[in-house]
Amino acid sequence: MNTYKPINPNFPPVVKNLIIINVLAWIASITLPRFGVDLVDLLGLHYWESEQFNLIQLVTYMFLHDTSSISHLFFNMFGIWMFGKNIELYWGPKNFLTFYFVSGIGAAIIQELVWMYSLHPVLDAFNQYANTKDASVLMPYLNGLTENMHIPMSKLWALKEQFLNMHVTVGASGALFGILLGFAVLFPQARMVMIFFPVPIRAPYFVAIYAAAELFMGVIPSSDGIAHFAHLGGMIFAGILLLLWKKKGNLYE
Repeated sequence: MNTYKPINPNFPPVVKNLIIINVLAWIASITLPRFGVDLVDLLGLHYWESEQFNLIQLVTYMFLHDTSSISHLFFNMFGIWMFGKNIELYWGPKNFLTFYFVSGIGAAIIQELVWMYSLHPVLDAFNQYANTKDASVLMPYLNGLTENMHIPMSKLWALKEQFLNMHVTVGASGALFGILLGFAVLFPQARMVMIFFPVPIRAPYFVAIYAAAELFMGVIPSSDGIAHFAHLGGMIFAGILLLLWKKKGNLYE
């Protein structure tokens, strides 16, 4: 059993610093645009074919949140504190931080794969038009386009790049969903309560219901702007790491 004992068990160092960094990044995100610097645009996760994509975004996106309100930041930080502190106290800072980043980066990878699938028809239409000049292939995706309209190639590629740059994801939710799975594995007897179902249920059932809900909301057509599959990606990569640690015999050490 891990004997790690932080000075303040309510705010062990990794959880405390993750919350501080996220809060500071959110403040910077709403302040720096006044000086011409858009952190979300620079460090949020873009689609890998976008000219604005950078590998570092696989990490930096999880420290940024929706700037239109504080709720996205608040609920993610509350979840990291509530569940993450118990995992850090159990595993220690190093293992917890590794687990956090694997979950968050895994969520980003899954989101990129989802984009590859969902954006393929549109990108294929752009390429088809470049080869055939048949505007009908783009009509379902570009408003105001008529069948006989001609789009100059320079404008076509500008529209394509604009379309690619529209897709950006931010937030620690993928890492948080990994934390939820880790909590359920380490503390299966813990009781958790859902807002819409205020009856305490064991952590593994709670996480399973949440995962099923995310899968359902990810599959059905929706315009809620939430990266549901990224949340599942955080769980998937967290689960892989948990299995690897269990195989090595150090999951509960």
